[in-house]
Formats: sequence, structure tokens, C-alpha cells
Amino acid sequence: MSDVRTPAVVPAAELLLGDSRTLRFEGRLHGSGISFFLVDNDPGQGPGLHRHPYTETWTVLEGEATITMGDEQVVARTGDTAVVQPHVWHGFRNTGTGRLRLMCVHASDTMIQERRD
Repeated sequence: MSDVRTPAVVPAAELLLGDSRTLRFEGRLHGSGISFFLVDNDPGQGPGLHRHPYTETWTVLEGEATITMGDEQVVARTGDTAVVQPHVWHGFRNTGTGRLRLMCVHASDTMIQERRD
């Protein structure tokens, strides 16, 4: 791949999403078969409903998230993992009292996302 960046370690500062604390890693740019968000949200924050043509797997590293998957809502806390299937509308909110740190793994080297709103 001629568009793959080096070095193999990607500094977090290069992955920052806007002025937030969240990191966005696009696998294709780094020779990886996955992509991810490393979310760092305050209470009440989270993305609106969206979907992908591949699975997305979340692991809560710290805090509490209420995750919407289709017509269902589940609460995931530190150490919990949740999986949403392809083409299912989903989103999450930090419903805890402190920071939410969440790893959102996309089973794709490129993020493909359709927003509901």
C-alpha cells in the first residue's frame, strides 16, 4: 500500500477528533484491517443514531454508557462489551456521573457511516 503512513506507532495527537478528547483511527491509513474510536466523553455526550455495513464492538474502559441498538437499550459499565450487527441503527450516551472512556472497534479498515438525522 503506497498510502500507508509510517512509523508503526501513531501518536495520539494525530488521531484527535476536532477539539474533543476522542481519537479516531482509520485502519487503511496505517496498514490495519480495523478502525476505531477511542471515546472520552463527559456525562450526556454521545453520537446520534447511525449505522454501518459491518459489525461494531464496544468495550467500556471506564464509566457507564446507555447503548441503543435498534429498538432496544442496554446499559454497559466498566469492563462490559457490546456488539451491534451490520445495518442496525445504534448510538450511545454517557449516562454515568463521570467520564466515559469507550473503545468502538469497526470491523473495517475504513469507517463507513450513515447518520439517521
